[in-house]
Amino acid sequence: MSQTLNHLPVGSSAQVESTKLDSTANQRLMTLGLLPGTDVTMVQHAPLGDPIAIEFDGRRVSLRKNEAAGVHLKPISK
Repeated sequence: MSQTLNHLPVGSSAQVESTKLDSTANQRLMTLGLLPGTDVTMVQHAPLGDPIAIEFDGRRVSLRKNEAAGVHLKPISK
């Protein structure tokens, strides 16, 4: 079972394997560049857990936890 972005610990990195979101959210993430094969790092969780901040391709982006739950990850291959 793959890990989802909303469960990635702060400071950890992984690679996007796939996204399973509604078309609007999926289009938004694709526009930002969060595509399969992209390496992401969890930067922080808000004090109440939502939203979260991630970094990828030199960008820092905030996502709602329900959006992050639709982003499936795999370990970064060396």
